[in-house]
Amino acid sequence: MNANQLKLFMMGLMVLDHIASFIPPELSLIFHVITRCVGVFFAYMAVEGVKYTRNFYRYNARLYVWAIIMMTGNTILNNLLNNPKTMLYNNIFLTLAVGVTLLGVTKKLKETIPFVMKGLLLVTLIVLLLVGSMFTEGGLVILPFMLITFLTQNHKTLCNRLYLILSLLLFFMNFQWLGELGTTLQMLAYNSDFLFITVLPFIALYNGERGSQSLFFKYLFYFFYPAHLWLIAIIANFIQ
Repeated sequence: MNANQLKLFMMGLMVLDHIASFIPPELSLIFHVITRCVGVFFAYMAVEGVKYTRNFYRYNARLYVWAIIMMTGNTILNNLLNNPKTMLYNNIFLTLAVGVTLLGVTKKLKETIPFVMKGLLLVTLIVLLLVGSMFTEGGLVILPFMLITFLTQNHKTLCNRLYLILSLLLFFMNFQWLGELGTTLQMLAYNSDFLFITVLPFIALYNGERGSQSLFFKYLFYFFYPAHLWLIAIIANFIQ
């Protein structure tokens, strides 16, 4: 499957994860679990974008611009609706923008530059990774995932092993025995970031081709992501 086909499928899954206001909690929890692959898939596509873009800085800037658009739209809508139950904080654009910046710093680090500059870049990389992991949506998963993907582009086996290590690390960070199996599994379903590894079959399906290069497909995700969240929040507000 090409990138556009997989993105369309992932956008469908994305909607399932955001309609919790309209469905029973049990079903919402199932959707939450099966959609842990969505964010990291778009992160994988961002790494592909870095690989093939003609202008890295323009590509990165576009993500930051859309992050600002998303943040502005969220703020306006939250103030208009003034409903704590439908407050929007999602902004995957910011996470991807920070991730792409991380990759740019990493690329510079790999180049032959003065030792002092390497030290500054390494500090920058660590700060971006730590701060981004704490303050961006899904950053704790997406930023290390992007770094692993970028650094192991020609080493698939190593890449998958590092994905597995990251998944296990996230699992043990979230695991807590709550006295019974059912309650513990429910807790893990809510805290299921470790299931990002379910993205691997979709990466395997990716044939390396972009698909149609029309403006429609180029900007579809940029428009769809905020639009569907804003629409869901508006509908949920009136229903409630």
